Amino acid sequence: MQLVIVESPTKAKTIAKFLGSDYTVESSYGHVRDLPKSKLGIDVEHGFEPQYVIPKKAADQVAELKRLAKKADAVILATDEDREGEAIAWHLTHALELAGKGKKAGPKPISRIVFHEITKPAILEALQNPRSIDLKLVDAQQARRILDRLVGYGLSPFLWRKVRYGLSAGRVQSVAVRLVVEREREIQKFDRQEYWTIEGKFAKKDTAFTARLTSQGGVSLGKMDIKSGTEAERIKAALEGRQWKVTEVTVKDVNRHPAPPFTTSTLQQEASRKLGFSAKQTMVIAQKLYEQGHITYMRTDSVNLAASALAQAREVITKEFGARYALESPRSYQTRSKGAQEAHEAIRPTNLAMIGGFKDRGQGRLYDMIWKRTMACQMQSALMEQTAVDIKDAKEEFTFRANGQVVKFDGFIRAYTEGRDEDIEDEVEGVLPPLAEGDTVALKEVLPAQHVTEPPPRYTDATLVKTLEQNGVGRPSTYAPTLSTIQERGYVEKTEKRYQPTEIGFLVNDILVEHFPEIVDINFTSHIEEEFDEIAAGKVEWPKVIGEFYHPFKTHLAHKEKEVEKQVEISDTPCPHCGNPMLIKFGRMGKFLACPEGAKVTLPMPEEQAEIKALEEKTRDERCPICGGPMIVRRGRFGYFLGCSRYPECKGISKIWNKTGFKCPHCLTVPERKERPGDIVEKKGRGRGKPFYACTRWPDCTFVMNKRPESEEELQKGYEDWKANPPGTKKKPTAKRTIRSKQAIKKESEPEQEEVS
Repeated sequence: MQLVIVESPTKAKTIAKFLGSDYTVESSYGHVRDLPKSKLGIDVEHGFEPQYVIPKKAADQVAELKRLAKKADAVILATDEDREGEAIAWHLTHALELAGKGKKAGPKPISRIVFHEITKPAILEALQNPRSIDLKLVDAQQARRILDRLVGYGLSPFLWRKVRYGLSAGRVQSVAVRLVVEREREIQKFDRQEYWTIEGKFAKKDTAFTARLTSQGGVSLGKMDIKSGTEAERIKAALEGRQWKVTEVTVKDVNRHPAPPFTTSTLQQEASRKLGFSAKQTMVIAQKLYEQGHITYMRTDSVNLAASALAQAREVITKEFGARYALESPRSYQTRSKGAQEAHEAIRPTNLAMIGGFKDRGQGRLYDMIWKRTMACQMQSALMEQTAVDIKDAKEEFTFRANGQVVKFDGFIRAYTEGRDEDIEDEVEGVLPPLAEGDTVALKEVLPAQHVTEPPPRYTDATLVKTLEQNGVGRPSTYAPTLSTIQERGYVEKTEKRYQPTEIGFLVNDILVEHFPEIVDINFTSHIEEEFDEIAAGKVEWPKVIGEFYHPFKTHLAHKEKEVEKQVEISDTPCPHCGNPMLIKFGRMGKFLACPEGAKVTLPMPEEQAEIKALEEKTRDERCPICGGPMIVRRGRFGYFLGCSRYPECKGISKIWNKTGFKCPHCLTVPERKERPGDIVEKKGRGRGKPFYACTRWPDCTFVMNKRPESEEELQKGYEDWKANPPGTKKKPTAKRTIRSKQAIKKESEPEQEEVS
């Protein structure tokens, strides 16, 4: 029996289907060794030797793998083909003692296999071509892990002492936060300016078209040249009543080429634009597709496709779209990613003939996008006929320009077009009527339009990943966890899917920029990534790279520990304990006021006190759902909520609802709820958060209506409509406890309701 070890159970299950009874396929469930959490775990005095341990969560699985390895005739390490996968394979040899101890040879033959897709041919080919573990790739991964540990375990305690406990800093995450903060400051400083454009609605016979005023008096009009409505009206008056004719028509054919196949970065960007997925969500779904054998490896910088995939692509394109859409010879691409590494394939379906058939909607949507992008990159270019028409008055004082575009051959557009970020502006082109030089056209209407310059938009997942990649910050495997980390740490938050820095994000970024500029410098971070690449190529030893960074960093950190004072603000609020002005501190929930003498006396910030007071007025009559006692406003991780005033004796909590003022008509018909019916409140659905109106006693009561009731008559009509066509009822949860926990309240919010504390 030969033991094959991979990282995940899903991957193990897929590979097991391709192998016979001579093989046992098992999962390591990720990493089996790591640096300890309780200490630095690096011997900085002796070559930065890492002190790896087996985490508790991996101990049982390591023991099981050891048992299976002893019974096996050979052990095959089949972890992913990138640096992380190579390191896991290397750690397995040590954790399972496959390499023996000291000079003693390992008890079993060990081989390493790699593959870019989990298909039967790929697995069988990999088994025929085993290799040893690439220690250069392992060293590159170790160097990244050790450097990130040194930065994190150095800067994080510094932030705890100077700002507040629980903060963290990192080589990549801090650069990402800096980008978000600097963009926000650009927005705050942006000076909006008014400008106007003038369009003319022209007609040739009965066909109308629109053109834009581009020059006046022989001088081209720039975007900002018409600065006021008064000036626009003056020009409008000058344009009216003139005779107009076409003075120049330029027609040209333009080829539009398809985007290359997906890399990790472009997949995350496009899934954000087209599907609304976060980077993390995209990678979770892509991981499942890969492990189930549907797509090739999803962590890659490469835009290359295998010869077999190119051949199949031509066959599928011919079948699905027609022979005229297929290329005579394959199209190749060059990567534009700074510091691209790993000569892998691009992300593509393993079987291009498989077009759909997924039960999971998310997997189906992502796979469909990958399939279409792969098809499009090997289809004929689109052919566009672009027309530019200049229209002048008889005195040639004013010139209008009309642009038109016609698709002569759709080519790859038949399958797929790449999404665009909102900050990319294109001139809109329409379809023009047949026009020739000398044609007379009539100016039917002059349309001045007011515009205001807009600040640069906040980053989305797509634009932030794109910026990180363009600057060589991080690698494909780091983008999604980086974006998740900066949100979990509370440095940024998402508002309408755009990143906005929090107050603590501003503060931490400013401290790092002022005192540790090298850590948050984009060029420095990119340079480190290049050195990791050199380690992987065997050009430099990893201890040398770490040493060149660490020793100056350690000296600088010690200096800053003495120089930087703890960040403390003094408020105008007197302390009820000592009478002195209270200190403004940062806590897990944000700012609060604390006693300057260290007494356990805290108060909310003044603005928060005002908000709490308003909420208390709004919820004055609320009663505890468990004991019926009065409720008070509390603040939790997800915002304000109501908690029983008898806490901790009673742990009843509830949401603070936006009430309509009406009681639930359905509850009033149920005897056991008639005395305490639910209220009809506004709730928000998933996705775009469209409001609807439902009973607070969900899931016991499933009454819901889409329109806000403005009267008892409207409420009763909505109730009658609901009774006639009630939604699918949800199974009532069987609670084993009568006390409703915060988690239970949060659970109740799914799937329609907003998350609460």
